[in-house]
Amino acid sequence: MARRIRTGKNIVSRRGFTLIELMIVMAIIAILISIAVPIYNHVITRSRESVLRSNLFTIRSLIDEYTYDKQKAPQSLQDLVGDGYLREVPIDPMTNSRDTWKIIMEDPQNAMDPQNPGIYDVRSGSDRTSLEGTPYSDW
Repeated sequence: MARRIRTGKNIVSRRGFTLIELMIVMAIIAILISIAVPIYNHVITRSRESVLRSNLFTIRSLIDEYTYDKQKAPQSLQDLVGDGYLREVPIDPMTNSRDTWKIIMEDPQNAMDPQNPGIYDVRSGSDRTSLEGTPYSDW
């Protein structure tokens, strides 16, 4: 936006934006950011939930495989790592830790080895609630 101002014999040209134009642009940017941030947070939560579902499915499958192969359930998740079923214990994406998995042990009466009941199931150690409204610790 060029303005020409006549001062005596010379014509002075000014370039730039007015304060109103800058404020309008800043308001538009603020509106776009206020729309984008919640959508971004929602997408991040969805992706963590997807990773959690995948990790739980994998761990549960490997617990079953270990139980059928060894004729006893693993005593800890480290048993799966030690015997080569997992490279390492996966990170719980909701707590960002490997140590917060909630282990559910077998009922000794229904265990393959009643003297040493092992892991029956594993769940997230998070106390938060999913986007669907169910606690992650119930998955």
